[in-house]
Amino acid sequence: MVMVHANLRPGLAAQEIDTRLKELNLQLPPPVGSAGSYVPWVRYGNIVVISGQGPVLPGGKLSPDYQGTVGRDVSLEVARDAARIAAINTLSHLKTACDGDLDKVKKIIRLMGFVRSVPDFPYLPKVLDGASDLLVDVFGEKGKHARYVAGVSALPFNFVVTLELMVELQA
Repeated sequence: MVMVHANLRPGLAAQEIDTRLKELNLQLPPPVGSAGSYVPWVRYGNIVVISGQGPVLPGGKLSPDYQGTVGRDVSLEVARDAARIAAINTLSHLKTACDGDLDKVKKIIRLMGFVRSVPDFPYLPKVLDGASDLLVDVFGEKGKHARYVAGVSALPFNFVVTLELMVELQA
């Protein structure tokens, strides 16, 4: 008997999320280690929390395109792309937390984001849509989540955005 999650197209068997990632032409890079005295993720029971991730490119490369302040140095479109890359990086860590099997994800619970922006930048939610849209594209209904976004004056490595993710895994 083949188990199929209701939110994905029928006919997909084991490794549905990996199949979906390929369909979306997304390759998860190896997760990048911590930049301080913390761990990149914690699992407590069926809950996983992914520590703040920024728009780091494969190989741990920092791009000046994703550094700076939205509304001054960085456009809304580039900031959305940075949020999408940061979300891909959260999925890399999540895959590790799931022992390599993203099909263990039951629900994306919450996405929290910080956007380095000018004080009066009104489009913070649109920046985080880059990450939210990716999560829904990958996980379907399971990817719909609560969300929090705040504008800040500084972020690590001069990133334009950082994300934290909270996920429930299947028991």
